[in-house]
Amino acid sequence: MARSTPGVTRQRLIDEAIRLFSTQGYAATSVADIQVACGLTPGSGALYKHFPSKRALLEAAVHRHFEKTAARSHAAVAAQDEDGRAALRRLANVVWDVIDGDRDLIRIMLREFDGFPELFEQMWQGVLANAYDQGAAWVSAERERGALDVADPEATAAVLLASLTYFPLLRVLIGHTPGDLDAERFLAAWTEHAASTLKLRG
Repeated sequence: MARSTPGVTRQRLIDEAIRLFSTQGYAATSVADIQVACGLTPGSGALYKHFPSKRALLEAAVHRHFEKTAARSHAAVAAQDEDGRAALRRLANVVWDVIDGDRDLIRIMLREFDGFPELFEQMWQGVLANAYDQGAAWVSAERERGALDVADPEATAAVLLASLTYFPLLRVLIGHTPGDLDAERFLAAWTEHAASTLKLRG
């Protein structure tokens, strides 16, 4: 029976697997590659103490991303005592933190979707159920209390979040940003655009 190496955790295995899948591709990455990256002996089978397969590592990374997105999305709309622009900036920072924190996994999803359509559909549904739905819920709640004026909260939230996510996604894919702007300039302009679109009052 394979023995676990001290200090090599499920988290470490997931992190190294995702790094390798992102840099050299899922198919080109072997279980032995992952074990070596974690300081395990190739062929020892130590990885199987934690995961039954290479695919299970990818599945675990997707589920971890789902949980992280859910927690941060709920946190993004939790405070009700902020002014509108501060809430928009907080939402933007949360969305960017989620993408930047899982940039390797997102790169895998964008490059290898055809190989795992059902798995990445789960990932997308997690994003939809959290970031988009929570954003729409915030817009609806703010409209109800008279803080903004927008006819279609769901569509408006989708448009604003799409433009917001484009910045980090483009950076993940090609190493550039829209207009090659730095993050602060883009975020300042996005906040003002969102405030204008939502007709924020105050």
